[in-house]
Amino acid sequence: MDGVLPRIIDTWLREHGHDVARYGALDPAAPAESQAWTAVGTAVGEAVAGGAADCGVLCCWTGTGVSIAANKVQGVRAALCGDPQTAAGAREWNDANVLCMSLRAVSGPVAEEILDAWFSAAPTGQPEYRAMIDELAGR
Repeated sequence: MDGVLPRIIDTWLREHGHDVARYGALDPAAPAESQAWTAVGTAVGEAVAGGAADCGVLCCWTGTGVSIAANKVQGVRAALCGDPQTAAGAREWNDANVLCMSLRAVSGPVAEEILDAWFSAAPTGQPEYRAMIDELAGR
């Protein structure tokens, strides 16, 4: 796995006051079987759904695999974002709680813009959006 983008994300998160827990290939003590995108997506999803983390940030080559894995966890709303506007919209309109990015398609500067947009946005209180999010939670 390309280690540049995860290091940029890790640095940005820490510089902006976020606690960071590393999973999978970023955790030097992790066994090999916990480094697969399926295991990492599930582990981060469980941390968010269980309340151990307020939100998660995941990456894999396309970003799709980790988003699918995380979304299998009840209570997770993982969003694959490749630009800041999508990240802000995912937080605002979908109350997304796990941000997923592509190691292949997202550059370091764009990742920082995505993180800034994600953490600057807040879920809307508009009833029609809350109703849709609540509908998903009941499935």
